[in-house]
Amino acid sequence: MPSRETLDAFVAHVVSGDHVGAIERYYTDDASMQENNDPPRVGREVLMAGEAKVLARVERVTTELMGLVLADGDQVAIRWRFEFFPKQGPSRVIEEVAWQTWRGEKIARETFFYDPKQMTV
Repeated sequence: MPSRETLDAFVAHVVSGDHVGAIERYYTDDASMQENNDPPRVGREVLMAGEAKVLARVERVTTELMGLVLADGDQVAIRWRFEFFPKQGPSRVIEEVAWQTWRGEKIARETFFYDPKQMTV
């Protein structure tokens, strides 16, 4: 179960824009991430590489916490708002809820729930 201090530090790390660093610091070696009903991606190194690939396609991303971080034991829910600024063209806003299962002080499993229509606007 994560401590409140760890959750606060995780959120601060993500909001700072260091998304790859947040994965490196706060995810287990065998962590998985899943987008809606897509198959999960597994392994911290795989997750870091995937995040770096997404970030390489944009000029920058701003991240905002959209409410309280809800935690009950090892289960954590976070509502995020991301604004992606591409190298060319208009920005795109995506809101999602991340449902996490923590193992001690690290994230072992995470599923992102969002409306896929946000990706095509």
